[in-house]
Amino acid sequence: MPHRAGFAAIVGRPNVGKSTLLNALVGTKVAIVTPKPQTTRNRIAGIRTLPEAQIAFLDTPGMHEARSLLNRRMVDVARQTLGEADVVLLVLDATAGVSPADRELATQLGALRATTIAVLNKLDRVRPPALLPAMAALGECLPGRDVIPASARTGKHVDLILAAVAAALPTGPQLYPEDEYTTETERFLVQEMIREQLFLQTEEEVPYGTAVEVEEFAEKPERNLLFLRATIVVDRPTHKGIVIGTDGRRLREIGRRARLGLERLFGVRVFLELFVRVETGWARNPRRLRELGL
Repeated sequence: MPHRAGFAAIVGRPNVGKSTLLNALVGTKVAIVTPKPQTTRNRIAGIRTLPEAQIAFLDTPGMHEARSLLNRRMVDVARQTLGEADVVLLVLDATAGVSPADRELATQLGALRATTIAVLNKLDRVRPPALLPAMAALGECLPGRDVIPASARTGKHVDLILAAVAAALPTGPQLYPEDEYTTETERFLVQEMIREQLFLQTEEEVPYGTAVEVEEFAEKPERNLLFLRATIVVDRPTHKGIVIGTDGRRLREIGRRARLGLERLFGVRVFLELFVRVETGWARNPRRLRELGL
């Protein structure tokens, strides 16, 4: 059997479980996951190496009607990724059915050169008969394409998705070393782990007006220690107070939870210093967005 290798883009509307699916497909945590929509801002690559294939999965920001500069860049990232993919996984929320926006996106994907596979995610939350209308609708938009009900949260049918993607890839050698599971830098992973806690520990619009900048990343192998210093950038002075919290309690909790996640990720002790800085209008400044990798 010939070896296959290539890229699979994961696309869909916000909050359908794309990042959870990426982590399940890769077999380890690569992308941050929160209940809030539009958590993912960048294209995030996770690598899964199988005996017969190597798949580079590309998680993307959710497709939505973008009004701000930051959101337009997020949607642009998702659309650009489609042009690089050999396979596109269109992820939909099985509990919500197929919306007009989903139909429009599915029809657009059907015209691409890449093989499109539809994934009805959150299977653990619906009864199987309820899937039939959604599967019929996807069959109309994507005739002849695979439609796989699955649960990224429980792992149900993730193996079927892997098999379908691998079979659709072009033949070729491995693209990455066998032990790699992401192409992202360690600094990026630190930034995302802190940002995940910002989303989980703050409410309303606050996390959307924040970014994280890692200013120091120092490995100290003789002490089995990673020293990190990072700044949380906020758009408004009121947001700074919310992120810090009463007597600094919320910032300490964000740092504590991020540190524990980073220790699990890197397998060493982590010392994390967090600061908060106000930069009014950072999300509307193209130069600043580039500096922050957005």
